[in-house]
Amino acid sequence: MEQKLRFIFEHEMKEVSMTELCQRYEISRETGYFWLRRYRATGIAGLLERSRAAQRHANHTPEEIERTILELRQAHMRWGPRKLKCILERDEPGRSWPAVSTIGALLQREGLVVARKKRWRTAPYTQPLAHADESNRVWCADFKGWFHTSNGERIDPLTISDAHSRYLLRCQAVEKTDTARVQAIFEAAFREHGMPQAIRTDNGPPFASRAVAGLSRLAVWWIKLGIVPERIAAGHPEQNGRHERMHRTLKQETAQPPAANRRQQQRALERFRQEYNQLRPHEALRMQTPATVYQPSPRKFPARVPEPEYPQDMLVRSVRPHGHFRWKHHDVFLSEVLWGERVGLLPEDDRWFTIYFAQVPLARFDSQKLQVTPLRPAENLDSFSAPASFSNRGAGEGDAASPSPAPHSRTGADQNVSGMRPV
Repeated sequence: MEQKLRFIFEHEMKEVSMTELCQRYEISRETGYFWLRRYRATGIAGLLERSRAAQRHANHTPEEIERTILELRQAHMRWGPRKLKCILERDEPGRSWPAVSTIGALLQREGLVVARKKRWRTAPYTQPLAHADESNRVWCADFKGWFHTSNGERIDPLTISDAHSRYLLRCQAVEKTDTARVQAIFEAAFREHGMPQAIRTDNGPPFASRAVAGLSRLAVWWIKLGIVPERIAAGHPEQNGRHERMHRTLKQETAQPPAANRRQQQRALERFRQEYNQLRPHEALRMQTPATVYQPSPRKFPARVPEPEYPQDMLVRSVRPHGHFRWKHHDVFLSEVLWGERVGLLPEDDRWFTIYFAQVPLARFDSQKLQVTPLRPAENLDSFSAPASFSNRGAGEGDAASPSPAPHSRTGADQNVSGMRPV
């Protein structure tokens, strides 16, 4: 800018010719006359640098088209680009409407799009769900949808039931839905009723996580106790239908309307549990009450949670606090959920290993690339069969034929893999 002003000033002095002046400033005569025309037309502002970008793109959507699209969107805020384009083409077929992607970009630019919250998905549980053919074969657990008491306190009821007898083992509001509080409630249930063979839940925390094989700290504790953590398919609450049906009755009896405060709400939940178990006949039980059908489990909660043991043909590694295990002086990340636990590596060949926790296969390990990868379809939990030399510690006291802490083996072709019957 300063150079241009000096050039204009010296030219107006008329002491040298245009040719000499341009040579002094090392510019062409065309540039010199261009600066001069811009200065005489708009003054000093004409000497400022201007953008050379095109003022309008050749394929730019006309303003009238944009205005029509935005008006339709504002009238129907839940309609997406495809619906908008369909309606516009139907109402005005003679006009050329922009592509769906262009309409979407326009809505995004004008702030008429709310980004969807990204859903973090856990690894799917591929094992067929167990049959609830006797008490304590399967327990079901879930959080009934939260609600507020009359004084505004939030209530998150944790419910645990026996799938066979429908016996409601626990119905307790928790202050926080974290692992510590939920584990304490399960431990109290185990001490009172014994331990089940499997616990069926959804894929939310603290039952599952985005860690390897969908494990959570709570599921790791269950596995060490010899309990199989089952998870229903995402978006299929009917796989835990008996428990969900109980939730509907629970809501009708205790939350419509809710109690005045947390203490009174917990009393209402406990009254419902007693009535549901002791008094209310159940059609699926031939009008018996759950209490008359349920039998406590012979598998007692152990005084000390046992550690998994691995056969001699496995390499045993300890998982460090940040989720890594050591392999030939290298850190390999597995999962922070397993920190402090020991895992077993079963060799497949000179390169590949299958990683186990207790008798549960979690993933494959590439010892050359030092990478942990998901199990192949042929090795998923559907077709799992644990090595015979695995120890069966942790199955609980008083159960000679205790279930493996691994997922169940493949069921027969004539078996109902969902394990669910009409409520």
